[in-house]
Amino acid sequence: MTMDVRLLRIDSRLLHGQVTTNWAKAIHVNRILVVSDRVARDLTRKTLIVQAAPPGIRTHVVTLEKMIRIYHDPRFNVLKPMILVENAVDARCIVEGGIRVDSINIGAISFDNTRVMVTDAIAVNADDVEAFKWFHDHGIKLDVRKVSNDSSKNLWKALSEKGLV
Repeated sequence: MTMDVRLLRIDSRLLHGQVTTNWAKAIHVNRILVVSDRVARDLTRKTLIVQAAPPGIRTHVVTLEKMIRIYHDPRFNVLKPMILVENAVDARCIVEGGIRVDSINIGAISFDNTRVMVTDAIAVNADDVEAFKWFHDHGIKLDVRKVSNDSSKNLWKALSEKGLV
């Protein structure tokens, strides 16, 4: 038996308001794990993220390495977490570290001058595309939904239509 990961979500905003509350209720999580080396080192951001957690759901900010370690530690098998990462590269890192998921939810990835828009809320760069190719090659579904009751869109299809894969 291992930890029952209820959702692995890529969202550059990490934990935020209604989106997090919606998912936490819909998939019955007992923990939110924000996995980011950058945020784990930034006390201000870490504090703000923990304060933004939905009432009644404990939230922790951990490094990628610590996430992989606790996933493999039987003491944490009672967790039914939603795991939030900022980008596809971090998601790939923890999945390569052994965290098992059938699909990855992609919320929003912010645009910057290194990225190209592939949907109205998702911008990707070359590293993201490589990570998404890796997930696709490993049979992991790329599910684009802001909240749980939105209709699912397949990111692979959007990447294909833009000629990125």
